[in-house]
Amino acid sequence: MSADPPRVVLGRISGAHGIKGEVRVKPFTERPEAIGDYGPVTGVPGGRKLRLKVVRVVKDGVIARIDGIADRNAAEALKGLTLEIERAALPEAEEDEFYHADLIGLNVEDKAGRRLGTVRAVENYGGGDILEIAPDAGGPTVLMSFTREAVPVVDLKGKRLVADPPAGVFDEETSDDGNEE
Repeated sequence: MSADPPRVVLGRISGAHGIKGEVRVKPFTERPEAIGDYGPVTGVPGGRKLRLKVVRVVKDGVIARIDGIADRNAAEALKGLTLEIERAALPEAEEDEFYHADLIGLNVEDKAGRRLGTVRAVENYGGGDILEIAPDAGGPTVLMSFTREAVPVVDLKGKRLVADPPAGVFDEETSDDGNEE
């Protein structure tokens, strides 16, 4: 049995707009209007194929038309759908750029090659990307900035990244007198 191909979330339908079937979409693409550039997307849950045409960019996303959706009731029924495509449909990332979907699941090692954990998610709260890492030692997940300083090596083919985390991120920080703080 083969696994499903990796998928990437492009955005989420946040509600209906107007009375002619348009929807408001919160895109997760670099340029908001690019959400309509990838061809049909899959609405999850449900698996329905949707073709979006961006009408205009608005403050918190875009207004779009969807083939076959002609009134407000039909548009409201789509609220909350996550819009996905297969990872293979995306263009190759530029050098030193990564799709979040490519980072999730990578092994995390320190500079000495010691395994620290696995990337569980990539978040961005406005100050840059943050890796959520499940430590191999157990316990709660660890958050670490995804910067060149903190992550000097990303090896997608090797399914790993090398981290240089600040002291105390993966282990208890000790004070100068050797006592745990």
